[in-house]
Amino acid sequence: MAFPDIYTEGIASGWKVIDASALAAAQTLEADVAIIGSGAGGGLSAEILSQAGLRVVLVEEGPLKTSADFRDMQEARAYRDLYQGGGPGKATSDGAITILQGRSVGGTTTINWTSSFRTPEPTLKFWASEHEVVGHSVEEMKPWFAMVEQRLNIAPWAPAPNANNSVLKLGCDKLGWESHVIPRNVKGCWDSGYCGFGCPVNAKQSMLVSTIPEALKHGATLIHRLRVRQLQHADGKITAAIGEALGAKDGRTPTGVTVTIRARHYVAAGGALNTPALLLRSQLPDPNQLVGKRTTIHPVVLTMATMPEKINAFYGAPQTIASDHFQWKDGATGPMGYKLEVPPMFPGIGSATFNVFGKDLQEGMADFARANSLLALLRDGFVPQSEGGTVRLGDDGNPVLDYELSDYVWEGARRALLSMAELQFAAGATKVRAAHLDSAYYANWPEARRAIAELPLKKFRTTLFTAHLMGGCPMSENPKRGVVTSRGRHHQIANLSILDGSVFPTSIGANPQLSIYGMTAQNATALAKELAR
Repeated sequence: MAFPDIYTEGIASGWKVIDASALAAAQTLEADVAIIGSGAGGGLSAEILSQAGLRVVLVEEGPLKTSADFRDMQEARAYRDLYQGGGPGKATSDGAITILQGRSVGGTTTINWTSSFRTPEPTLKFWASEHEVVGHSVEEMKPWFAMVEQRLNIAPWAPAPNANNSVLKLGCDKLGWESHVIPRNVKGCWDSGYCGFGCPVNAKQSMLVSTIPEALKHGATLIHRLRVRQLQHADGKITAAIGEALGAKDGRTPTGVTVTIRARHYVAAGGALNTPALLLRSQLPDPNQLVGKRTTIHPVVLTMATMPEKINAFYGAPQTIASDHFQWKDGATGPMGYKLEVPPMFPGIGSATFNVFGKDLQEGMADFARANSLLALLRDGFVPQSEGGTVRLGDDGNPVLDYELSDYVWEGARRALLSMAELQFAAGATKVRAAHLDSAYYANWPEARRAIAELPLKKFRTTLFTAHLMGGCPMSENPKRGVVTSRGRHHQIANLSILDGSVFPTSIGANPQLSIYGMTAQNATALAKELAR
């Protein structure tokens, strides 16, 4: 079945879309609002502000890739075209934690697995009581979450979970643990499972297919393959955003062409790595040295299981069941909590998760159809022993994340590995191993419990990754504790807002995309009213 490409038709009808790699000479663009970053925060901001009658320029460092590019459903192509650092090539400064983050029009919303949770009540209460955040209580956020859920068709997944997610449901049921169905932002989903490579049928309601097209219909300009290197400023205001065009061949090498964007207001929405880096490169006022600090990531650990039947973990909606049984069990400030979920498993990235090579890897891949993996999202940022990491600038001016793991985090990671192994055996696994270089496959739960309790949990021996980056420009009404106010307005720069996950004072404790949508809807709507006046 052939599907028309949204952007081919839209551009033909007059949408203003500029590929900066094709520019031959320097350009200057004028706007009411310049938005830097097209992910969850930038894409939704573009819709809200353009619908208010404001002239919007939306800037994306990555390329414009659409459903027409996704129909091969290939891992290698997706990692190369849609991910920061080519997918698994992006990591923390020491290389110990793999970072999965989007880098194309739509940002991470183009390649995420669609899990959409409202910000947990304990998180919102903690921000209010401990970080002087106002206006974001559960009751105050309800209408904004409801608005976004309707806009992006977010609802609990109605069909039965695939075999991969059924392992989590069955294990929780057997052990008497809490589990729940995950809300997903999809419409007309084919249940193919290829969400992480870009949806080939435009079912996933990412910014790429929802808010950005709507902004373009309202006269917004999208410019992609443009890296904003600096926000020029004087007298407490941004005067221009200076960008460098990136070549089409690799999408990362500057062509030498510059683009200057002049606007009444600027919105930084590049995410928890790129937004702090932009502020640092621009040498914006930072009197309390907060920019880039308290960058939280939801460190993730995994276990691998072999099930008695075929799981085919690459097929079907990737995440539809989750468990918060261990998330808030000890409160926000007790031992580290974690959320249990199921990742999809594809041969490329899945083979790396086995942490073996040679004959062991051959045997693992030969039995790949029966493989199941569980992951734990560890909730950092709530206690002094777990305050996240620091974004700084590398020699090339790009963001580098330093992230250390304390004994507090490792203790949480061990409990998570034990919980996941117990669950997989309860669900009928024939063998289970931790994603750890020193782990073997264990034949039963008592054996796994003894062995995992003794594993040396260290960087480079324990598989660690994250797909959730938050913080680095935290919000607070107190300028000594926040880069921006609770409304996302910069404390020192009058015409700068930050509308992305970098404003979160801690991690969320759940997949953060809906939290970003809700906060952005609230704050961008207030900004639109102010600028329209």
